[in-house]
Amino acid sequence: MQVLNFGSLNVDYVYRVAHMMRPGETQQSYGMEIFAGGKGMNQSIAAARAGAQIYHAGMVGKDDGQFLLDICRENHVNTDFIRVIDGKSGHTIIQVDDNAQNCILLYGGSNRRFTKEYVDEVLAKFGADDFLILQNETNLLDYIIDRAYEKGMKIILNPSPFDEGLNSCDLSKVSVFLVNEIEGRQLAGAAFETEEDGNRLVDAILKVYPKAQVVLTMGDKGAFYGGGEKRHYQPCFQVKAVDTTAAGDTFTGYFVFGLLNGYEIEKSLELAAKAASIAVSRSGAVPSIPVMEEVAGKNE
Repeated sequence: MQVLNFGSLNVDYVYRVAHMMRPGETQQSYGMEIFAGGKGMNQSIAAARAGAQIYHAGMVGKDDGQFLLDICRENHVNTDFIRVIDGKSGHTIIQVDDNAQNCILLYGGSNRRFTKEYVDEVLAKFGADDFLILQNETNLLDYIIDRAYEKGMKIILNPSPFDEGLNSCDLSKVSVFLVNEIEGRQLAGAAFETEEDGNRLVDAILKVYPKAQVVLTMGDKGAFYGGGEKRHYQPCFQVKAVDTTAAGDTFTGYFVFGLLNGYEIEKSLELAAKAASIAVSRSGAVPSIPVMEEVAGKNE
């Protein structure tokens, strides 16, 4: 059984601000750092730091891509399927405020230049029961889902950012959805009276996609799981948050590690929640992701 992440690789420009920018406002940033990131890359590195052997497929630009390749290799992510093309890699401009919340502006760059020939070339190396991790930061997501489904791969999707690009995707082919509350509401296509009702939201998603498993993360309210008749709630581990940028991606990587190793859902969710709690206590995307020894040693 192999695991492939067909996803984005970005250069993150992170600015510390007192509060999120408002229309027409000029505000001084009191800190600026550059990190490797991208939802795809973050998730691959999280899975690798958990202990998974993972392949990453994606594209980086000649102008700035070597930095991203080096980070992947340093973290034992297989880069055989990453292509270097002319131009710039994807990048983000991230605001992080005094409450550790973030706001992200995403530029696709090389992440939006996949071709069908490239997708076919990569997927030819994978087959039935292999795992495929996807996000919505690349082009041709619909094509990747269709081809992977034909091969019998288990498709794990984090539908972020949730935009019109998902309309062309046959999401009934997805095996596992990993969503936050906003994405979950959009996926369910339903309105809810209270923000706290995670179980109802999971049930609403499963009404639309009854064959899937759903993991709903709700920050400090914890995570909710649904699949078939099974439901489980995982409380979050309370820490002082510094930067939430890669928390969801860290959760995803560690949860996928649990699935790969045949862990019970309860154990996979607990592991993922512990890893995410460590990530939010640190700055940056990739630098915040813990290794398994740290997560295994976290008891509260």
